[in-house]
Amino acid sequence: MIFQKSAILSDRELKKLGEHKYSSSCSSLLDPLMQRFWNWIVTLVPLWVAPNLITIVGLIVNVVTSLILVYYCPTGTERAPWWTTASCAIGLFIYQTLDAIDGKQARRTKTACPLGELFDHGCDSLSTLFVSLSTVCAVRLGHYPAWAMFQCLTASILFYVAHWQTYVTGTLVFGTIDVTEGQFIVVGVMLLSSLEDMLGMDIWSTEVLYMFTLSQVCTMIGTGCGLYSLVKPDGTIDRIFTGGAGRNGATVAGTSVLSPASPLLLVIVAAWMLAYKSEELIFHNQTLAYIALFGLIFAKITNRLVVAHMCKGEITHRDAALLAPLGLFLNQYFNTFITEWFLLYLALVWVILDLAWYCTQVCQEICVALKVELFTIPYPPPVTSDRQNGSSQTGGVSTRNRKQNIKK
Repeated sequence: MIFQKSAILSDRELKKLGEHKYSSSCSSLLDPLMQRFWNWIVTLVPLWVAPNLITIVGLIVNVVTSLILVYYCPTGTERAPWWTTASCAIGLFIYQTLDAIDGKQARRTKTACPLGELFDHGCDSLSTLFVSLSTVCAVRLGHYPAWAMFQCLTASILFYVAHWQTYVTGTLVFGTIDVTEGQFIVVGVMLLSSLEDMLGMDIWSTEVLYMFTLSQVCTMIGTGCGLYSLVKPDGTIDRIFTGGAGRNGATVAGTSVLSPASPLLLVIVAAWMLAYKSEELIFHNQTLAYIALFGLIFAKITNRLVVAHMCKGEITHRDAALLAPLGLFLNQYFNTFITEWFLLYLALVWVILDLAWYCTQVCQEICVALKVELFTIPYPPPVTSDRQNGSSQTGGVSTRNRKQNIKK
């Protein structure tokens, strides 16, 4: 819980974290094509730049550009200036690039460690929310609040379930149509929205399928593809129930494969129930703030799931972030004795503080345990022996050149 004095991670969990090895498999269509670009970009990054610094810079760019779009489109119904959606497209591409090269930078500088993987996934969980919100604004999905929440929560659910599967099998699996493809689709949506504003057209409100608008059809296609990846043969759900890496098909922590289900279901049920039980129509009047609240709660429980996987620990079902929907529920139960919009923003502040505290505390404990820094790395990188050419190299630079650089 927030402000607790005891450590979040036990000595056993920190030990298991130190032994953790990253495992993944990828069948993405675009990743092989993008690898050449990413391999070139990483060579432009100085060797003194920490991988986690690359990750956080990408996240900041993505969040700032998304918030600018939300500022100009506060209800998700306004036509935002073309440059705001164009900046979102650029910001997302920058985030994608930096997110792809942080691991490469860690290998270049010989500083790869479990903290980097955890930090990367934590930033991804936040990026998922802000990309979803900016997409809602770009296509003006705020005209249809239920569609907006469905689209945003589906993105967060898919991200959570992907790490649920990792917690069970020990391997993070990227499908044929996955993160990279989804990000390029969002970039295309942002650029189309920019073109729409420059030409003075109304593309997203055009009816293209019976009584559905183009924005709704795009939402259906995107979420449909994501949900299909869950239920298809040998899909995510199939791997959860049949691919347990622990004893008797259990998770990597030896717990039930269903243990991560309860936080997920609790947040989903609370989100929809509170939205449609509200007497003040808080969800319909404050759509983006309401979605942001539950998106941040999803980010928190996803981070705890990632930590549980990497530390081989059990899922904790008590979480301070869940006090936010509990407060909204009690307020509705007692006939809304506090104005709901005020309580919504109070809950939003609470969840932001709780998430920030949790991430900061976990990173500090891991840094102390692994004796590493979060945003700095040793420079020059450690020297390794290259037996093939008989010379010692550091990130592709010979020892002789490295000594000359030190003298300079």
